[in-house]
Amino acid sequence: MVYDYIIIGTGVAGLNAARLIPRDKKVLILCKKSPWDCNTFWAQGGVATAVDKDDIEPHIKDTLVAGVNQNSVEAVRVLSENSRSCINDLISAGLEFDLNDKGQLAFTKEAAHSRSRILHADGDATGRMVHLFLLSQCNHEIRTNVVVNDFLIDDDICYGVQFFTSETQEEIAYAHTTIIASGGVGSIYKYHTNSTAIAGEIQGLCVEKGLKLKDMEMMQFHPTVVKGTHFARKPLLSEALRGEGAYIVDENDYRFLFDYHEDGELAPRDVVSRSIFDYHKKTGLGIYLSFDKFEKNFFIKRFPNIYANLKDLGFELPFEKVPISPAFHYAMGGIQTDIKAKVIGMKNLYAIGEAACNGIHGANRLASNSLLEGIVFSKIAVEETLKNDFKIDEKNYKKEIKKYTRNKEIDKKIKDSLRKLMWENAAIVRDRKALRLTLEKIDKFLEEDVGRLLHLRLLTAKSILKAAVEREVSIGAHFIKE
Repeated sequence: MVYDYIIIGTGVAGLNAARLIPRDKKVLILCKKSPWDCNTFWAQGGVATAVDKDDIEPHIKDTLVAGVNQNSVEAVRVLSENSRSCINDLISAGLEFDLNDKGQLAFTKEAAHSRSRILHADGDATGRMVHLFLLSQCNHEIRTNVVVNDFLIDDDICYGVQFFTSETQEEIAYAHTTIIASGGVGSIYKYHTNSTAIAGEIQGLCVEKGLKLKDMEMMQFHPTVVKGTHFARKPLLSEALRGEGAYIVDENDYRFLFDYHEDGELAPRDVVSRSIFDYHKKTGLGIYLSFDKFEKNFFIKRFPNIYANLKDLGFELPFEKVPISPAFHYAMGGIQTDIKAKVIGMKNLYAIGEAACNGIHGANRLASNSLLEGIVFSKIAVEETLKNDFKIDEKNYKKEIKKYTRNKEIDKKIKDSLRKLMWENAAIVRDRKALRLTLEKIDKFLEEDVGRLLHLRLLTAKSILKAAVEREVSIGAHFIKE
């Protein structure tokens, strides 16, 4: 059988696309682990939106400034001009955002925004509430614990995908339209805030198939992650905390960030992360996030999940400072698409959300534009596919169907080395010589007889390293130490 749609991923972009596809369409949604093993579910921050028509131009300006004007102005305009209508559509469908005392939408402020325009749900659990709402709206088939390992591509047409259903079993599914919403690359870095399911295999698959990736050197590192935990996914302390009064100090209570940028804690993420990295390296002092400007009852009401999570770790907020350090957070780069979310050079393959790159984020993503991107461009993608109504004939796919080995014994050692190498040499501050040496090591890993999933991760890592070497000038999240 041939599906009308295959959607890869169950985050905000994939599930919102599924919500908007007519119920009479046959849709298969592929999920690598469980539906909530995605970055959307863990998103503490909110959803940015232009508050009204007058706020469109300021929102565009803030996005461009944060992105060091490396953004596609056209893509940013599409994002902002469609933001409020897409948010209103979700509200009309039943999603509840937090309200103020007057019963109106409660807009808050975050770093690098010139005004309050961030919406939240359940305080600091916006991603989780959006995700649960979209799951409740999903009327299509979801298959869990399946991992895509190949695209069936011939003559610029994607006929479908091949995927692992277990350690040894594979299946094929055909579709008239395939939508990639698989997320970023977090797990190829040693320290990250992502779901452990997010490991960049799809980007590597695109490299293998000759599909274009864009801005892969632009990897964002969140400045405030709880330090000293042993979780694979590091606990995040939301940007909203600093937007509403939390501030960063060293162990002597000195607010050193103002030595680096006039906006201190509210400077763009790349600046804050790099400043923490540099200050700690120069002084050896511990870095902390302080919450002493908050009143306890307000803090518990506004940030209930952060309060509970940190209490479990032994911290009593807002009275105690929490040790922090930066960690990988978000991929600005990804699969290159046009403004309608279609993958460049393809007739019926689309990419949305963090997996995609149409230039919205430039060299540094503005806080809370990520959930918005998934919401806006999933809608645009579905509208475009319905208008095009592209049809495949699966009998026209004549290429050999390959069989793959998912994992091999050698993989774990190489995977651990990869994550360490990427953190040390392709993270917050980069050295061109070290980047080249790391590239050589990745090439040697690719010569090994590794499993399919690790092979794809290595291709993704190589694309990040190559882009970083080729970008000769430091800009935004890409900082080269000369």
